[in-house]
Amino acid sequence: MIDPFVNALKVEELKSRLLFVFLAFAIFVFGTHLTVPGVNVIEWQNLLKNQGFISFIGMITGGALNNFAVVAMGITPYINASIMMQLLTVAVPKLGELAKEGGEMGRRQIAAYTRYLTIAISILQGGIMTFGLRHTHVFENPTPLYLISVVMMLTAGTCFFLWLGEQITDKGIGNGVSLLIFSGIVLRYPGYVVEVFRISSKNIAEEGPMVIGRILGFILVALILIAAIIAVTQGVRKVPVQYAKRVVGRRVMGGQSTYIPIKVENGGVIAIIFTITLLYFPITVLTYLSQGAQQNRIVMFIAGLFNPHNIVYNVFYAALVIFFAYFYAYITINITDISDNLKKYGGFIPGIRPGRPTAEYLNKILSRVTFVAAIFLAFIAVVPSQITQFFHVSFYLGSTSLLILVGVVLDTIQQISARLTMRHYQGFLK
Repeated sequence: MIDPFVNALKVEELKSRLLFVFLAFAIFVFGTHLTVPGVNVIEWQNLLKNQGFISFIGMITGGALNNFAVVAMGITPYINASIMMQLLTVAVPKLGELAKEGGEMGRRQIAAYTRYLTIAISILQGGIMTFGLRHTHVFENPTPLYLISVVMMLTAGTCFFLWLGEQITDKGIGNGVSLLIFSGIVLRYPGYVVEVFRISSKNIAEEGPMVIGRILGFILVALILIAAIIAVTQGVRKVPVQYAKRVVGRRVMGGQSTYIPIKVENGGVIAIIFTITLLYFPITVLTYLSQGAQQNRIVMFIAGLFNPHNIVYNVFYAALVIFFAYFYAYITINITDISDNLKKYGGFIPGIRPGRPTAEYLNKILSRVTFVAAIFLAFIAVVPSQITQFFHVSFYLGSTSLLILVGVVLDTIQQISARLTMRHYQGFLK
């Protein structure tokens, strides 16, 4: 796994691209510490202690939200906008045609719509967060003009990170937005490690070797989880396809054997992000609306149900992950189009008739593969919080963070390997 990075440093072009990526990471880290003027950071951090959805956003922004930085919302509005655009390309026929048949111009138009939607979501999300805090002591002088300026600063920060991600994609290696999310998560882990050692050092004097045993057990389970995520992420169901021979002029075309790769995990991170958003966002809004007023018993009851250690929460969480795993898998893979294209170009699955029987066969395979992925995603969505509770370790082992970290690392390694292959490929003429 390390070899592609070592070989990349030997190639000047790849070395400059990697250096640009690390420069962008440095800018990202600098941005997470630029606090919005007029904010009482201590009061804000005290308010965040019991906010699950905010903690999730803070995790993927590298602590920018905890500092109430100008880039506090990070790239999350863009993630939501991208998910919404993917849904709209299925729900709205014109957008679907633009995405499939528009070519490069169509992709650019979809990207432009995604940026506009990102700005709208940034304003909405920043407005809810900012104006919801006006009755607290987070802002020193919460006048309407000041609150509007804070919303504009937060929106500008998101736009800057979006631009930075696009620059990484063009001038660096890998998907820029994914790498920014990756760096945000990695920035949080040193703090978690320090916290674990700080608490463990206090407990060793009381419990002795038991503390070390729990930490080692936790590390072992975490490594097993990471290995399982890698296996499922790279898992592919290969459906064999045979192309019939055709005579075109004096040449015989076709007669080749290939396969259709159907990934086991088609949208794991998206499914969990959907679920977390659906679970945590309403209670966060209700909590903000109740600030400055007497605590509502209904709000407190709902907040109790949303406790990660509550069995109702975990069952509901797992069920939603399974539902969205199926939902997103059938959105991203169009079985009908695959079947029609096979029939159009003379391809068929051995033992299966072209047309509708092929579509039904592929749909059955996709359903079975997605079932395995959905159960696995539900397992890793619920288990990490139970693991930290069982081993009594105050380390944040989030399923979303693990999926993002593993996925981004594998994708980056594949892109570096592909560039190295292109670099050393000589072709037929030397």
